[in-house]
Amino acid sequence: MTKKKETAQYNDQSIEKLEGADRVRLRPAVIFGSDGLEGCEHAFFEILSNSVDEAREGYGSTITVTVYRDHSIEVDDRGRGIPMGYNEKYNCYNWELIYCELYAGGKYKNNSGMGGYEFSLGLNGLGACATQYASEFFEVHSFDGKHLSHMSFRKGNPVGELEVRELEKGERRTGTVTYWRPDLEVFTDIAIPREYYEDTLEKQAVVNAGLRFILRYEDANGAFEEKEFLYPNGISDYVARLAGDTALTQPVLWKMPETRGRDRADKEEYRLIAEVSFCVSNTVNVLEYYHNSSFLEHGGSPERAVKTAFVYAIDRKLKALGKYNKNESKITFADVQDCLVLVTNSFSTQTSYANQTKKAITNSFIAEAMTDFLKEQLEIYFLENAMEADKLLTQVLVNKRSRETAESTRLNIKKKLATTNDVASRVEKFVSCRSRDPLRRELYIVEGDSAMTSCKLGRDAEFQAIIPVRGKTLNCLKSTYDKIFKNDIIVDLLRVIGCGVEIKGKVKGDFVPFDLASLRWSKIIICTDADEDGFQIRTLLLTMFYRLLPSLILEGKVYIAESPLYEITAKDKIYFAYNEPEKEQILQQLGDVKYTLQRSKGLGENEPDMMWQTTMNPATRRLIRVSEADAKATEEIFDTLLGDNLPARKEFIARFAAMYAEKADV
Repeated sequence: MTKKKETAQYNDQSIEKLEGADRVRLRPAVIFGSDGLEGCEHAFFEILSNSVDEAREGYGSTITVTVYRDHSIEVDDRGRGIPMGYNEKYNCYNWELIYCELYAGGKYKNNSGMGGYEFSLGLNGLGACATQYASEFFEVHSFDGKHLSHMSFRKGNPVGELEVRELEKGERRTGTVTYWRPDLEVFTDIAIPREYYEDTLEKQAVVNAGLRFILRYEDANGAFEEKEFLYPNGISDYVARLAGDTALTQPVLWKMPETRGRDRADKEEYRLIAEVSFCVSNTVNVLEYYHNSSFLEHGGSPERAVKTAFVYAIDRKLKALGKYNKNESKITFADVQDCLVLVTNSFSTQTSYANQTKKAITNSFIAEAMTDFLKEQLEIYFLENAMEADKLLTQVLVNKRSRETAESTRLNIKKKLATTNDVASRVEKFVSCRSRDPLRRELYIVEGDSAMTSCKLGRDAEFQAIIPVRGKTLNCLKSTYDKIFKNDIIVDLLRVIGCGVEIKGKVKGDFVPFDLASLRWSKIIICTDADEDGFQIRTLLLTMFYRLLPSLILEGKVYIAESPLYEITAKDKIYFAYNEPEKEQILQQLGDVKYTLQRSKGLGENEPDMMWQTTMNPATRRLIRVSEADAKATEEIFDTLLGDNLPARKEFIARFAAMYAEKADV
């Protein structure tokens, strides 16, 4: 009989509830999808989306986002101004409902036509309140043309009363200015990268034709750099830009008239409009889906519609024209996708998002309606644009036959780096994962057996695999190919990665040619200790990728897992600092609170919970994407430090050796 674990008493008084700001501050991931940087980014998007909704209703043509160097953010629109005054229906002020009550807002009646918006990104009445709750400070200035209403909040709580004053003649305007700083007590990281702001504003400009976005970004010197995002013709301009001068066809734009439907017979009917733009290219392929101005990273209903309609219509036309060879197999969407630059942009008065982060929608009616619309438009396109249609059909067949030839070649060539499904049993100490989805799977390359054990116990076995490197790997930049492929560590790594190698020049033997489509992993993560040995192993691994798999770096598949330098314990809570400034920031925040400070342990000494939190959990870990922004400079420094350029290495040592003299092993 198993002995019961001794726990605290569990009875009627054990049940608790979170109230007020704690509903978000203690559980931010429930609303924002993460308590890390991704969640912080989503909080910003919630405020931005409210301004976008105003502009889509015809109120304001410019939205300005200002990012300050202390990570505070300001969003300024020219909408109608958020109503902040007294609400007789609920016997409270509207600022209380909007910023202090979850599930409160003005968009619940959109479908009936009784709400303040026709098609809106925000639907749930969560975003503004949740972002306010998750902020260190939060300021709202609302202009209605005659009056300015101002309200302040600190850490989720109102500060003072609503301030209202009349606007002077020269300052009369409408709109809302929201200024806040995400709270480091809520999010593990608030340093939203500039690239995120630029990407988000560009996407919003794409799907909101004619709406101007301005990004003002404060640099280290206190100066503001400005960048404008504007697409007068929306998605068709965007498709043309993506395809460039090498497009095989001109972009087309199809606008779906408003239609009504329901997801189930017993559900409420709602309205849908959509537009689709695409062109054919044999050099660029991009597919992006948007709904109610939100970028659908994971697609959902529009993606299903595009896949179904394009495969159906193209296959049907190929058969009608007799383009298939005898007994030739049918095309797949992969063959179509390879030559498409396509963007869909849809809006509905009722939307079923996969979750609050709005990265996929699940409406069955939207999928069905867009499928029917695309099938019809493609049929007309094939009839009215014979020359361009022929380019599409021909390119799809070329893609299909190239894919089948490549697959056949890979199956029949004798390879040194054979990539069969039993790789787990053939590579020593490789620990696989359960998922077979290459878009989800992650491979951790770790330093030694002890780190492997910690990672194995701390990982999510569903999608995270591990392979240890035993000792320092070979210097691939300096070694011959013959020597490289006799090294068991290198060969095992290449087998597990699974996409072959990129070899320049003639090599003895028969090797798997590089094929990105055969890559088994969405991310390859180098995970070593934050010490000299760890940095050396990391460098050697990066050198291997640079020499044998440079395309994985260019495609953004290779990452470095940051390890914390310090552990700071205060009041039974552990803080992790990844550099000296972070350590000082945490200590400053703790103030007079007693704490213990110690250097973080090596990976092999970490407990599973800590390993998961700091290194493996996608929501809290820190990954550095390895890039090759300047290939020439990268090649030169690799050659200097690890190659045969002895004069350059001597010069480097002469210049910098003094900085590392104390650490020299002499």
